[in-house]
Amino acid sequence: MGVPDPVLMANMRWLSRYRRRRCGRRQDIADLLTDVFDEPVPLRAGAVQAGDPLVVLPVLFHLLWSGVLVADVAGRLLGSDSLVHTAGRR
Repeated sequence: MGVPDPVLMANMRWLSRYRRRRCGRRQDIADLLTDVFDEPVPLRAGAVQAGDPLVVLPVLFHLLWSGVLVADVAGRLLGSDSLVHTAGRR
């Protein structure tokens, strides 16, 4: 079994806070975020581009948790400069 990777586990603990559907219920923001992150963009810059970060970030983290958006959660802790993009993009 081994010991879970501490970086991955820290990122999963953070994102799990946004797993509830209520965090993703703003479909208008979710649609905008999938457009913004169609190409890889730093997390914070994309959130600002989509609107008020206080409103946008919970939806963004919900989309990361649910796999609609992806970032390197195993390589480093999520941060403002973490590259985020829609699932299926490289």
